[in-house]
Amino acid sequence: MAICSVLKMGDARLRRQAQLVSDFNTPTLHALIVDLFETMQATGGVGIAAPQIGVDLQVVVFGFERSERYPEADAVPRTVLINPVITPLGQQEETGWEGCLSVPGMRGQVPRYTQIRYQGFDEQGVAIDRQVSGFHARLVQHECDHLWGILYPQRIRDMTQFGFTDVLFPERKD
Repeated sequence: MAICSVLKMGDARLRRQAQLVSDFNTPTLHALIVDLFETMQATGGVGIAAPQIGVDLQVVVFGFERSERYPEADAVPRTVLINPVITPLGQQEETGWEGCLSVPGMRGQVPRYTQIRYQGFDEQGVAIDRQVSGFHARLVQHECDHLWGILYPQRIRDMTQFGFTDVLFPERKD
């Protein structure tokens, strides 16, 4: 299909609330999902949301075996998540470094719930219901924020913990 341009912070389309998907298992939806995975892979991401490529639908894809951008992270299964609902499992949060394809070259310390339940559908319309923790939970929360018009810098509580990746982590190459 196609590797798409990723919208960058400041583009008004990233601040919109994405629309619910009502038709599953369509050629258009399948093409979008292929484009999302190809774009994610080409940019070295671990997840991407449809609004990041200018598509106003509640669709995210994520997953990896190993990530150069997040070398300490455990593998996350390749997933298509549509019309997600996230429920925190407790109030415990953990602050961790995040980056974003829409905020290139930067990282910030972002608080996220450590355990969540996420529900939604795959591209066929089959229900998904998972309870996850750790980086998997962080990744889902980050990607789903895109569907609600939120970028990770909006969640940073201490702006002294936000900066350019090459300054914060000179040994990294992402």
